[in-house]
Amino acid sequence: MGPPPPAAPPAPVRPAAPAAPEYELRRSRRARRITVRVDPDRGLVVTIPARGTIRDAEAAIRELDGWIAPRLIALEGRRRRAAAEAADGLPFLGLPLTLEPQDGRSRVHRTGDRLLVPGDEQLRGPALVAWYRARARDEGAARLDAAAAALGARYERLRITDTRSRWGSCSSTGTISLSWRLLMAPEACLDYVVWHEACHLVHAHHRPTFWALLQEHVPDWREPSAWLRENGTDLRLLLPA
Repeated sequence: MGPPPPAAPPAPVRPAAPAAPEYELRRSRRARRITVRVDPDRGLVVTIPARGTIRDAEAAIRELDGWIAPRLIALEGRRRRAAAEAADGLPFLGLPLTLEPQDGRSRVHRTGDRLLVPGDEQLRGPALVAWYRARARDEGAARLDAAAAALGARYERLRITDTRSRWGSCSSTGTISLSWRLLMAPEACLDYVVWHEACHLVHAHHRPTFWALLQEHVPDWREPSAWLRENGTDLRLLLPA
């Protein structure tokens, strides 16, 4: 009787696929393909067509890992820096305001360069958002009235919003919308967006006549426009809604 046959080599162990990072899954009937983005508020967001599956979403994440990972790391760093800044104070039209928590307070009150805010952290964020919204209406309305009068135009009403894709807009019915987060940017940014939307009351497009009108009234509009492109995300991180 001969020797026993050699044992079969062990099957190779395949490394487990790395777990997908946390993400928000959105389904869209209008989507024709999978899209992946890193949002300052929501983090990683994956949008799939209505008939897409979680497996499809995670396959897209794995395929784009080299693009996603550094952006998530950068976002986390920006969030930490923004949280550290906001713990001490917040900007108002380019000026730093110090936060002074007070027990028993439910609303925000400004006195000089200080903001008296609720001591309860759960109340503080909503109270600050309400305060900025109110100031945005006051500051925005005064500037918009002046711009519309200078243009010989008329608007129907002013809406204060918190849209992620636009700092302002002008509807076909003459409603002007402004983001309250502009109050955390330098004052020139608010002025630029107000004039941009006011010019749409005259020219409802972005053809040369529109830009010529904006240039006439805000010759240096490119500077605040560039500031918002470069720093706009941080305004969302400073005070999450």
